[in-house]
Amino acid sequence: MDTPLSTIAVVGLGTMGTGIAEVLARAGREVIGIDISDEAARRAVASLEASTARAVVRERITEEERSDVLARFRTFTDLQAAAAAELVIEVVPESYEIKQQVFRDLDAIVSPTAILATGTNALSVTRLAAESQHPERVLGLHFFNPAPAMKLVEVVSSVLTAPPAVETVTQLARELGKEPVAVGDRPGFVADGLLFGYLNQAAAMYEASYASREDIDAAMKLGCGLPMGPLALLDLIGVDTARTVLEAMYSASHDRLHAPAPILKQLSEAGLTGRKAGRGFYTYDAPGGQSVVPDALTPKEVSGAVAGREVRSVGVAGSGTMASGIAEVFAKAGYDVVLAARSQEKADTAKGRIAKSLERSVSKGRLTAEARDEALARVTAAGSLDAFADVDLAVEAVAEDLAVKQQLFATLDKVCRPGAVLATTTSSLPVIAIARATTRPEDVIGMHFFNPAPAMKLVEVVRTVLTADDVHATVREVCAKVRKHPVDCGDRAGFIVNALLFPYLNNAIKMVEEHYATLDDIDAAMKLGGGYPMGPFELLDVVGLDVSLAIEKVLHSEFRDPGLAPAPLLEHLVAAGCLGRKTGRGFREYARR
Repeated sequence: MDTPLSTIAVVGLGTMGTGIAEVLARAGREVIGIDISDEAARRAVASLEASTARAVVRERITEEERSDVLARFRTFTDLQAAAAAELVIEVVPESYEIKQQVFRDLDAIVSPTAILATGTNALSVTRLAAESQHPERVLGLHFFNPAPAMKLVEVVSSVLTAPPAVETVTQLARELGKEPVAVGDRPGFVADGLLFGYLNQAAAMYEASYASREDIDAAMKLGCGLPMGPLALLDLIGVDTARTVLEAMYSASHDRLHAPAPILKQLSEAGLTGRKAGRGFYTYDAPGGQSVVPDALTPKEVSGAVAGREVRSVGVAGSGTMASGIAEVFAKAGYDVVLAARSQEKADTAKGRIAKSLERSVSKGRLTAEARDEALARVTAAGSLDAFADVDLAVEAVAEDLAVKQQLFATLDKVCRPGAVLATTTSSLPVIAIARATTRPEDVIGMHFFNPAPAMKLVEVVRTVLTADDVHATVREVCAKVRKHPVDCGDRAGFIVNALLFPYLNNAIKMVEEHYATLDDIDAAMKLGGGYPMGPFELLDVVGLDVSLAIEKVLHSEFRDPGLAPAPLLEHLVAAGCLGRKTGRGFREYARR
């Protein structure tokens, strides 16, 4: 197995197989493309011709180099063509029967020293290897779509795989310009193992009519910086493919979070499998199309909708980073703002934080000096909530503690004028429990900003069963005026973002607990394979492990799902005072400032 892997066969020339073949041919390998369909082979050649032509136009390769790449890719319809290959990568449909037959046939065709790799992301590599006469040479080689662009490759060993085979293929991945991550054999491996649980929960959230598909997708893009919302991503992957992966994951884990949401079965059996069918969660301009077109579920502007209340002045309660950030947002949008804290000193400090933030915006050319001065002049620092007597909208941004918030709202109930809208920025507590601390719960609503408030565009607008229609309309109108994107959701733990984000983070911790993969490999897998701006452990250390644990406990308490129980490792780190960046140590250690 010390072969340099100069000749490689790719079996299955669908989208993924064609992409892998392109990566190999561009890297100087002789590529034998095999597919039972002549049409698939022709499409693969045409795809390589088109992509290399674009590369020439963009001056990334020369015309001569393009000719060499095309000459290295030959297509066949007979598996016998793989005889000369030192490595065979199968990318046929996700079916044990089909893949096992390929491996049995290859045993009689290829050299005993050739390595056999499966491109599966859902099936057991061990079970596939057991079909081979030489299971020690069988492993998983999971590329991500589109293969030419995505850097991650998961190299999957079964208990039968020989280490030299893994080393050889890992070196190949590096030579292809990829980032290989070594993982063991379990459905979904690292990236898809974390990704598909999250996608499944998003599908279940939509199926329960908790939020619209547009709001779920916007929330995760704007709240987490993801390149694509979960429902749009399911359409891209294929609803049927996602269901297959989840079925395999559930059969191995018996975790209810992996049990495919019923809507995935309904869409699959109706043939509404996503982009490839022209319709899935969304409707597209054509089968295989990328452009979403309006359909019966597309939100429409309702004529004669309820008008909101007039808001000219805003009160922000709190003295921390979130409070000062929210006050800055309102001040820059032209509102008169009262920033109230428990003391005048704390309020002045919070206003000073706003001044520094505005100054940074001026230095970066995002704000003029005149606009800075005007915004800061609109902020009045106050040492008591009594200053909220005349505000039209009061927003609390104090500690995430129900008793503290209830006490504050009881005070706001007495101080604020009749008709003022009272908003909480809670990220996990029940808004109705806060509203009931007042004599006017119809005026109370959730307005969950994300940190840092001046930069993050998302606001989750949380209605309780008692929130008045015009209060809801008021907050949506205000969001538009401060240039934030509002998404509507009901009053349940985690709302949209945290309800989808924190189970994913919890599952990443469980992977480390089980010694399945390292912190670095998991973070790399999600950044390179999922397009996440931060890996789960980077994010946990930034958010704070104590904050993360508190949210996990709230989710587990509300939904009572065993799969949502906080990972013991998270609880142990919090108990040890290892809370992330703010303490210098969390999942990783940080230099003290």
